[in-house]
Amino acid sequence: MNHGGDPLNWVRLAALGLIWGGSFMLVEIALEGVGPFTLVAARIALAALILWPLSYPLCGGLPRRRVVWVFALGAAILSNALPFALLTWAQTYLPSGVTGVFMAVMPFVALAMSHFLVAGERMTVRNTIGLAIGFAGMLVLFGLDAMRQLAGGEGTALAQLAALGATVCYASGSIVMKRAPKTRPIAFGAATMMLAAVIAVGVALWTEGVPRAMPDGKSMAAILVLAVGPTAGALLLMLRILDGAGPPFLSLVNYQVPIWAVLFGAVFLGETVSPRLGVALALILLGLAVSQNLAARLRGHPA
Repeated sequence: MNHGGDPLNWVRLAALGLIWGGSFMLVEIALEGVGPFTLVAARIALAALILWPLSYPLCGGLPRRRVVWVFALGAAILSNALPFALLTWAQTYLPSGVTGVFMAVMPFVALAMSHFLVAGERMTVRNTIGLAIGFAGMLVLFGLDAMRQLAGGEGTALAQLAALGATVCYASGSIVMKRAPKTRPIAFGAATMMLAAVIAVGVALWTEGVPRAMPDGKSMAAILVLAVGPTAGALLLMLRILDGAGPPFLSLVNYQVPIWAVLFGAVFLGETVSPRLGVALALILLGLAVSQNLAARLRGHPA
């Protein structure tokens, strides 16, 4: 299949990168009115309320096999509740653009983990070179004083570590979903989001309690857009791309998300794009291009 042959696939891919890249700006806005864990709970719960009813007309409802729910629980924790919490808390210390750049590290983590955990996924010389370049970019992103800051318990360094931890969660969640029994994607997604909502609401009530007042209009609007777009809508769009073009084509979105995150942060939030951030982003994207054989994927062939 020539993944790039259908123009609609490229439109969907561009839209997905834009939606996910813009989510970091929306989180920054929403955090002005709510705590980080309350924001995560509201975002996931609203998305679950969207996907659950949609699963019935689209695929006949929620999964019926118990084993599917076990894997959905793993995906709920590793692909939604935990990484959303880590990233949102990280953004209380980090600019949205910096947090978005950390997401470009996720494919490297997935590549390394898949070598040991997924049959048929083995590191090659090209993968290893790309991984080394990307790791260099990650070191630039952290900065030379990161370990000293971590030892002192400084919030910014801990937030960087939390953002990096989110990439490990996403990579682990992708492996869980690869190993999950075959089922309708929308049904699996709805089940995953419902379980994630239960977890996120529980954590929010435990850590931040019941909100004493509704957030202001700007924060509420950001929460609603986050739920509809980057959470529920992006999941449906991602599943459509997977069905029409496959995972290799979908992976091209990793090049877009950090760029959009940096641009949105700079243009709409006035965040400064430091030279170090630019160098880190360039190295990480170069490492991705090498490890994933970008030229082959742009031609529509598997890497």
